[in-house]
Amino acid sequence: MSTPELEQILRLLQNLSKSHEELASKVDALTARSTTSNGLAAPFSTLTASRPSTSVTPNRSLAGGGIDTSAPPSPILTGTDNIPCGPAASVPGPNSTPGSPTNPADSLSHGLPSPRTGGGVDAFRKRASFSTSPSTGFATPRSGAANAAYGIKGMPPPGATTPPRKDSEGKKEGLYPSRVVLTTYPNQAGVNPIPINWGGGPNGQDRGPVICSRIKSNLPLRNAIGAHAGSYSIFRALSIAMGELRPDWRPDLRNTQPPFQLPPMPGWFGDGTGKGEEGNQKNWKIVSFDPFGAMSQEIWEKEYAQGLDVRPTIAQTKAHIKIEELDDLARKGDFPVDGEVVIKSSELAAFPGVDQGVEINTYKAAIDPVWFLPGIAERMGIEESTLRRTLFEDTGGMYPELLTRPDIKIFLPPVGGMTVYIMGDPAKLQDPNTEITCRPHDSCAGSDVFGSDICTCRPYLIFGLAEAIKCAQRGGVGVVVYFQKEGRALGEVIKYMVYNRRKRGGDTAAEYFNNTERVAGVKDARHQELMPDVLHWLGIKHITNLISMSNMKYDAIINSGITVKNRYEIPEHLIPKDGSVEIDAKIQAGYFSTKKMTGEALMATKGRDWEDLVH
Repeated sequence: MSTPELEQILRLLQNLSKSHEELASKVDALTARSTTSNGLAAPFSTLTASRPSTSVTPNRSLAGGGIDTSAPPSPILTGTDNIPCGPAASVPGPNSTPGSPTNPADSLSHGLPSPRTGGGVDAFRKRASFSTSPSTGFATPRSGAANAAYGIKGMPPPGATTPPRKDSEGKKEGLYPSRVVLTTYPNQAGVNPIPINWGGGPNGQDRGPVICSRIKSNLPLRNAIGAHAGSYSIFRALSIAMGELRPDWRPDLRNTQPPFQLPPMPGWFGDGTGKGEEGNQKNWKIVSFDPFGAMSQEIWEKEYAQGLDVRPTIAQTKAHIKIEELDDLARKGDFPVDGEVVIKSSELAAFPGVDQGVEINTYKAAIDPVWFLPGIAERMGIEESTLRRTLFEDTGGMYPELLTRPDIKIFLPPVGGMTVYIMGDPAKLQDPNTEITCRPHDSCAGSDVFGSDICTCRPYLIFGLAEAIKCAQRGGVGVVVYFQKEGRALGEVIKYMVYNRRKRGGDTAAEYFNNTERVAGVKDARHQELMPDVLHWLGIKHITNLISMSNMKYDAIINSGITVKNRYEIPEHLIPKDGSVEIDAKIQAGYFSTKKMTGEALMATKGRDWEDLVH
């Protein structure tokens, strides 16, 4: 979809604004009595009345050009559908017997969620406002100007539970109302997104919060598309459907703030498009996650308590790593037990006198993706409209606001994020004179967790961890970033089908990438252009030792403005015999190595056949 087509759609929507407002006025007059009695926030009153008139068929722009007017208008209002929804499953309490109704007191006394607690527009109309003095110990909500500014009413305090809701006849209400808000539109009555200036500063409050929640009166305030927790949002929905979680439940964020600080770095500011103010480099401004995502508990504490549903997208903590291969390396003397980076494991009562090896002291950060769509498009060298359309189509139309809300630039995609492991002092990362050893590693459950020998993922990961530990003990900092990109971001099902094709076809290095492309359509879908964002988040300007052979990762790092001194390939003695097919194919494709590959050598590199495996 081109920019002119988007502009055409916006003009059509603007032409309908007059009829929208007339309809909104009529509905407001009809619903004034009910909204006065139940405390609904003003934005919701106008939002439910601001859909385009049912006399107008909605226009839908197509990728190939033209307008599709074949779809009939909704029988309710454009953008909504009347979809029945039954009650949630009841959660039995400890005093319940099979087949008996759930005792509301059991749910409250044991912290279990309510089977019916509403959701959507109409459900919240039925609910009275909560007390503005929650007794949770969380920050006291703002009142007056702050409340009016955000238009938030009726939000329960974080972590709160409520008893089941019943209608006037005493019957359990549906989990959600039958009226569904399928999408929203720019300039729609009641839609008033919280401003956000991606890359703005100098702090998070000046930049603005990321709001994607549909909880209560947050719906018209949303400035982001998608849902928190990536793919895990689906399991959250399942928990709600089972009556195990309230639809409007919000976490109690007390004591969840990071135990170590990562101060704002230059890469946190600028929108990554390469346009605008000087210094807004398109390749090293963070566009794939929210750099302020670990600070939400502190930056927006009062607003969160007030009801603005802004949640952390990064969590930082401290922990110990315990891996058998690292125990062996410590016993061999590869790195000493220094009591700071490397700590001796405690003896287990079940195995008295048995050496339990070592543990590695680490700082960790888990990061969920938050995409700034213009910056992502610029980084990938594509049009933003093309990005939006493909994301909409190839997620099965899950996110219609990608097309109907071009004014919203933030998207929380349903994909995995990454985990950062830091050995040494994180504060040293910003110093370009600090020795930094870095291993950017893409996930491989088969090898990393279960030790499959068809690839080199686990041995290379262990090698990277060991080198990071040694660097930290030399006074530098070791960094391992673990990206959730299983099977080159093609998925484990695709990966295993490729394995089958390889083993049935002779499994030579010469056909390694061809086998993947014939099954998946592409050789690799990791799009390493986004990978360096996390390095800029940490403030890294120079990598002394890069533990990676990947030319794609190296090029992405260099193109983002980070310099690299040394590159290290996986040592030959760590390569499993069946993994040589992968390594030789990658070297031939341009991966860094001191080993030179010829066409003849590539044909000679062969993995195990099916008959070599014990089934």
